Amino acid sequence: MDFIALRKLFYAISGALVFVSIAVLFAWGLPLGIDFTGGSLMELEFSASALSSQMIRERIVAFQLGDVQIQQTGEKGMILRMRDLDEETHQQVLGALRSADSNLIEKRFVSIGPTIGGELKRKAVWALVLVLVMIIAYIAAAFRQVSFPISSWKYGVVAIIALIHDVTIPTGLFVYLGKFHGVEINALFISALLTILGFSVHDTIVVFDRVRENLRKRMSANFEETVNRSIHETVTRSINTSLTLLLVLLTLFFFGGESTKYFSLALIVGTIVGVYSSIFIASPLLVTWQKWSARK
Repeated sequence: MDFIALRKLFYAISGALVFVSIAVLFAWGLPLGIDFTGGSLMELEFSASALSSQMIRERIVAFQLGDVQIQQTGEKGMILRMRDLDEETHQQVLGALRSADSNLIEKRFVSIGPTIGGELKRKAVWALVLVLVMIIAYIAAAFRQVSFPISSWKYGVVAIIALIHDVTIPTGLFVYLGKFHGVEINALFISALLTILGFSVHDTIVVFDRVRENLRKRMSANFEETVNRSIHETVTRSINTSLTLLLVLLTLFFFGGESTKYFSLALIVGTIVGVYSSIFIASPLLVTWQKWSARK
C-alpha cells in the first residue's frame, strides 16, 4: 500500500473529523464537570429499582439546592449533581432519600468549591500547554542532526499538528456526549488527554526515527519513497502495540466501574486516533511540507 500517494484522502478524513469536533465545541461548549465548575456529586444505588427523577426532586426540594441534575445509571443507580454542599446538608439530603429506601447505598460523594474548581481548570490548561512545548523541544533536539531534505524543527511542528488532531477529536466526541447524554469533562478526562498525548507522540516518533535511519542509510534518493518505506517497516508494530492496549481499555470500559467508564472511552478513542495520525497524517505531512518547500 502506498500511504503517501493516498495522503489527500487521509487529510480529508481527518479534516472532516476535526472540523466537526471544533464546530460542536464552539456551538455547545465544553460540558465541564464539578471538578472545574465547583459543586457536589452524589452517586447512589437503590436496593430495588431507582426512584424516578420527579420523586427525588420532591424529597430534596426543601433544601433549596438549585438546579439539580439527575442521571440514572443502570436499573438501580442514580447520579445527582448540585451546588456545593456542606456535610450537614449532605447528610440531610441523604436522610431524605433514605426515607424512601432504607437500604440506599451512597457509593460516592464529591464536593468541590468554585475556587478550587477554577484553580484546577487553570492547572489543566497549563499542563496541556507545557506538555506540548516539551514535546516540540524534545523532537527538535532528537532530530537536530537530520536537516536534509527537511529541517529538524519541522518534525516537531508536524508532531504537534498530529497531537492537536489527536486531542481535538476525543474532545469533540465528549462535547457531543455532554450535550445528549449528560457526560461531563472532569479531571480524569484531562488525565486521559495527557495520556493520549504521550502515547501518540511515542508512536509518531517511532515512525520519524525510522525515517531518520533510512535517510542516513540513503536507501532512496526520493524522500517520498523513504517515508513510505519507513511507514511500512513500523506499521505492524504500531498496530500490534495499540491492539494490546485496546484490549485492556475495552475490558475496563465494559467491566469497570461507572467512574472510570468514560475515562477508558477517551483513551480508546485517543488510541485509535493516535495510531491513525502517526501512520496516515504525521509522516505524509513531512512529504507534503518537503514538496511545498521544494516548489517554493
